[in-house]
Amino acid sequence: MTYLGTLCLVLLTTAFAGSISRRVGMPAVIGQLLVGIILGPAMLGWVTSNNFVHIFSEIGVVILMFMAGLESDLDLLKKYLKPATSVALFGVIAPIILVYLLGRIYNFTNEEAIFLGVTFAATSVSISVEVLKELKKLDTKEGTTILGAAVIDDILAVLILSVLVSIFSDVAQAEGGHTQSNLGVGILIQVIYFIGIYLVFRWIAPLLMKISEKLPISSSEILMSLVICLGMAFFADLVGLSAVVGSFFAGVAVAQTPYKQEIDSSIEPIGYAVFIPMFFVSIGLNMTFKGLLTNWLFIVILLVLALLTKWGGCGLGAKMLGMSWHSGDIIGAGMVSRGEMALIIAQVGYEAHLLSDKFYSSVIIVIILTTIIAPFMLKSAIMRQAKAEAK
Repeated sequence: MTYLGTLCLVLLTTAFAGSISRRVGMPAVIGQLLVGIILGPAMLGWVTSNNFVHIFSEIGVVILMFMAGLESDLDLLKKYLKPATSVALFGVIAPIILVYLLGRIYNFTNEEAIFLGVTFAATSVSISVEVLKELKKLDTKEGTTILGAAVIDDILAVLILSVLVSIFSDVAQAEGGHTQSNLGVGILIQVIYFIGIYLVFRWIAPLLMKISEKLPISSSEILMSLVICLGMAFFADLVGLSAVVGSFFAGVAVAQTPYKQEIDSSIEPIGYAVFIPMFFVSIGLNMTFKGLLTNWLFIVILLVLALLTKWGGCGLGAKMLGMSWHSGDIIGAGMVSRGEMALIIAQVGYEAHLLSDKFYSSVIIVIILTTIIAPFMLKSAIMRQAKAEAK
């Protein structure tokens, strides 16, 4: 029964650490990740990454991605589709190419270098949204473009991640003696899965949610939304895709039904009470300080690329659609934070052996640093625009 003590310790410490993080203006995830580092093998060694932690963290990431899908505003995306698409595409392509090149310079395999680029193509704008709200810029063209681009960015990152995990796993199987025809069958099954996602959007999710309303049990709508979430994650994993792609699109599908608000407010306590903190703690448990000093130059270069590729790439994407340089500056800065999206991708890649032990801790540190630096960049960009308009 030692797992009960582990769970108790993790929940207590993440509650305090998350609260302290929020008080100093950082996302709670930073505190939860630090708990994993402190309690894990890197420092105290009280908690290890065992099967219990792994199962809870797997459920945590599935629920987290379901919530990300729920919060994806497709109406907003339709309204600002053109600028948001331009910003997202430039902001995805720039880091994939330049970070990939850095990986190759450091002798990453081709697969590892591509995956490293994809990790830093992700964006998490939750902290940027708080800054935009505080400075009353959320409803401006810059704020709405950032939100729309973040939706596309998330979808692209999840799809690319899933395809990468699938392809490299199929290639490994082919090298192990499986035939090329099996590879083709696997890709065909995955295409059928994506057709199935469309069917879930159009008919299955709305129908299941309507049926749940008639069930004579409490919280039936919440229960059905979890069935859709876990079911789509399970089938994604079954066809060789990442489970997170299934849960993300399950969230997007449920968000198109009239039950979105009720599900969103009810799923959040389930996730954040137990499973999601365990996921972020599990990331910290895999970290070690070994080799960080020898990798310091890699960390510095990766951090600079992580900041500049999003800031410059997204800013250029905005400028290409006729926005001013100051607007591009704000949009680029607002897309810099990698946050939980990059942490999820890094963890999925680590488990799929696309991110080596040698560089895992370095990558996590850079993700944390971009999340901390992003709000300062955004505030600075908004101040520059205000000064220019005051002249």
